[in-house]
Amino acid sequence: MSTEDYDEFGNYIGGDLDSDDDSDVDIAPAAVPSAPGPAGPSGSYAPLEGFDDEENDEPMDEDEDTGMQMTLHGVDGTAGNQVVLHEDKKYYATAEETYGPDVEAMVQEEDTQLLTEPIVQPIKVRNFTVQEKDLPVTRFDRNFMVDMLQHPDMSRNVMVAGHIHHGKTSLLDMLVFETHQLTWDADRPTRYTDTHVLERAREMSMKCGPMTLVLPDSRGKSSLINLLDTPGHLNFMDEVACAARLTDGVVLVVDVIEGVMAGTETVIRHAMQEGLPLVLVVNKMDRLIVELRLPPSEAFFKVKHTIEEVNSFIASIDPDEKHRLSPERGNVAFASTQMGWCFTLNTFAQMYADTYGALDVDAFAKRLWGNIYFDAERRKFVRNPADPESKRSFVHFILEPLYKLYTTVLSEDTDTLKETLTDLRITLKPAMFKMDVRPLLKVVTDAFFGPSTGLVDMMTKFLPSPVDGAASKVERSFTGPLNTPLGQALLSCDANGPTVVQVTKLFMTTDAQEFRAFGRVMSGKVSRGQPVYVLGEGYSLDDEEDMVSAIVEGVMIDESRYNVDIETAYAGNLVLLSGVDASINKTATIYERGIDDDMYIFKPIRHFAQPVLKVAVEPVAPSELPKMLDGLRKVNKSYPLVQTKVEESGEHIILGTGEIYVDSVLHDLRKLFSEIEIKVSDPVTKFCETVVETSALKCYAETPNKKNKLTMISEPLESGIAKDIESGKVTMRMTNKERGKFFEQNYGWDLLASRNIWAFGPEDNGPNVLVNDTLPSEVDTKLLTNVRESIKQGFQWATREGPLCDEPIRGVKFRLLDATVSPEPIYRGGGQIIPTARRVCYSSMLLASPRLLEPVYYVEVQAPADCVAAVYTVLSRRRGHVTKDIPKPGSPLYTVKAYIPVLDANGFETDLRTATMGQAFPQMTFDHWQVVPGDPTDKTIQLRPLEPAQGQDLARDLVLKTRRRKGLSDSIAVAKYLDDDLLVAISASNPDLLG
Repeated sequence: MSTEDYDEFGNYIGGDLDSDDDSDVDIAPAAVPSAPGPAGPSGSYAPLEGFDDEENDEPMDEDEDTGMQMTLHGVDGTAGNQVVLHEDKKYYATAEETYGPDVEAMVQEEDTQLLTEPIVQPIKVRNFTVQEKDLPVTRFDRNFMVDMLQHPDMSRNVMVAGHIHHGKTSLLDMLVFETHQLTWDADRPTRYTDTHVLERAREMSMKCGPMTLVLPDSRGKSSLINLLDTPGHLNFMDEVACAARLTDGVVLVVDVIEGVMAGTETVIRHAMQEGLPLVLVVNKMDRLIVELRLPPSEAFFKVKHTIEEVNSFIASIDPDEKHRLSPERGNVAFASTQMGWCFTLNTFAQMYADTYGALDVDAFAKRLWGNIYFDAERRKFVRNPADPESKRSFVHFILEPLYKLYTTVLSEDTDTLKETLTDLRITLKPAMFKMDVRPLLKVVTDAFFGPSTGLVDMMTKFLPSPVDGAASKVERSFTGPLNTPLGQALLSCDANGPTVVQVTKLFMTTDAQEFRAFGRVMSGKVSRGQPVYVLGEGYSLDDEEDMVSAIVEGVMIDESRYNVDIETAYAGNLVLLSGVDASINKTATIYERGIDDDMYIFKPIRHFAQPVLKVAVEPVAPSELPKMLDGLRKVNKSYPLVQTKVEESGEHIILGTGEIYVDSVLHDLRKLFSEIEIKVSDPVTKFCETVVETSALKCYAETPNKKNKLTMISEPLESGIAKDIESGKVTMRMTNKERGKFFEQNYGWDLLASRNIWAFGPEDNGPNVLVNDTLPSEVDTKLLTNVRESIKQGFQWATREGPLCDEPIRGVKFRLLDATVSPEPIYRGGGQIIPTARRVCYSSMLLASPRLLEPVYYVEVQAPADCVAAVYTVLSRRRGHVTKDIPKPGSPLYTVKAYIPVLDANGFETDLRTATMGQAFPQMTFDHWQVVPGDPTDKTIQLRPLEPAQGQDLARDLVLKTRRRKGLSDSIAVAKYLDDDLLVAISASNPDLLG
């Protein structure tokens, strides 16, 4: 080829080439496709492998032209001459081929993700409780503890309860340090049973904290003690009720300076109601020395006053002498749980016996309390000392040595301390004398007092074992008959009987994804892998819907920060079960499958507080509603008393006992159970509706088919009946004779009315009564009996949602005076009777001066004397009023007792602390319902927008706001519940009744 065909840059400028065959360059057949796609330069496809060209389709010999064979393969493994579509081409290996099948590869386009957000998210560890990484080292053998589960007579189920900050959790810490090899921190309390993140942040217990320990008594005999640490804050008293159902006795912890407070009273009242024996720990004895600095003789009177305060309150509930707590009886211990020491008179006497030789410990201990003096000259005990300077034996033998020990450690130099400790036969390493005061005091008191064997003596002697306490618990809470083999096994706590477990509490796992059921084995034994039936609170022989089958996946002993897995738990023990919680809402009863007897449940827990504070919640992103609903279900399981429901308006409502309770629920809903952002309404309160007069006239209503007619009036229920019904003193399960006798004796009802009570409502223990006051001579009794259930359902419906603002009715007696019932069954069905009964309940109530009821908190404020005036001021701004303010004997504090409406109590604690510079500490709990001032149906009241209603306008204001919030109209007219002819008659005779 001539060089003239190319320019100086090497570009071809010659004539057209006829074909590739004329070219001087040999082109390999495999390289023919030069343009995108499979076609060559001339537009024809390259020959396929093993064939000649387009004119000769015969296969050619493999040895004929090896250059014609395919030699180039693409990255995708296809032949170079093969027809390959563009979308099928593959230029790079896949991530799986490059990195292997076990590696997850993600392809992210640019700018679709924030720079702060990693492309590959790290593994998220959900941990909402404090947990031990491994099983901690204990000073007892765990195998020995597991073996003791088979001997319920050697174990105790004990609840540790009392007022907030009186030292319950530190009492558990003291026992944990005695049984576990842990490090004591002088600056920060351990709070071993407080595992929830909020408990650690707030430094207060909010949940039960179980601990099962093997503890020796003063004789060296070991007992298995199942302890339940309970909250002291009044908002969390529902946890106390759950613990009381499982335990056989109560260790009541009382601060020696603060004495009996609202939480103490609540615990005592509930323990007496449940039939649980009490023992007392007078705690924080060192405050008498370090803070109040009382002389020993005056400190004795302070201690004695605190014990008598407890006994006085117990006697106000049950004056029986057997309930009296006294140190000489041995059921009172003295302690400083923060320093880790505890003693009884017997153990202190034993210390003297160990030091000074032969001594009758029991006789000496009995002389260490009361008005018994020690005559030092004659070295004998006397009741009437000749010397007025004589000291009581408790002061001489206990308080003075205790004072000397503390003052020597806190104020003396090292040499004096060494001499004192030498006299007490306490030897410390030289390095210990260089420690700070608190650690040194802890070391000295540990060496002086030793382990708290006196507390164990007290629990084993005065609190019954599960075998001894089973009969009392079963009789109080079991709904079934006790004369059956099952009943007898429950009464005797028989490990060979059928498996029955009573569950009262659900504990969440560390990641808050699952729950475990905490309960007591009432009879038989529960094992891992055992198939069981789980009966809910709604189960009965007539309605078996609330029953599911499950398999016990795990059986554990709960130690708060760790669990001990076991194969089998025996009757009388407290256990943690996994795999059975799916259907449990609050409480449950678990039976083994294949049981011969009829199954009955244990009664649901009756809490002594009521959830009266209400907030509405909704997710910020509407698409996250399913997550929030799932979170609400879990919150409902986690908190025993919380109520979650959906209002008619579609609002999701959370009901709790107080501000801190609701705040804790909302925290768990946001952070633990749903992990979403939620919007929360302003807190409002739950109201009730009632009447203050008898209906102005007999109200009747006809069914829509005009075949039936009901006549009724309503009137206020006598004071006290509502509380008796709610507390279970009178129930519908009683016979007519028993129930009639109760009302006749206690409230003066006539025999006919008291024996014709048809129902309580709403629910079986509602504070309203439906009475059949019809006369057999005027009403066909047989036909009335046929529609009785329908009338009761209408009554239940009406009392659940009252006519004023759809809130429950309370304290109203509905009397059925007359009933005309169709003889044909087709005309008297539930669809006709139920709405009519509801309508006549409403009309009779609206004609009986209806009123709105609001809940009221009982407030107890503890504050110094100079802050009492500020407490009065803050209460008066919130419609509160003080009932009593009394000084706390032996301390600079005052106790102010008051009432404040729940509606005005929001922010009260913050307001009070601001006004008193943090010196006043209030505790609030629901106490009673009171009538809101004013007539809620008075249309003449003019409400001004954006101004708070005052005085008699308040009821109307609250009712209208509640109705608007629920999407109801402002009109509360009795006319829409009355029949036309009755409406005409009232309009003609007394139009004022229609409003």
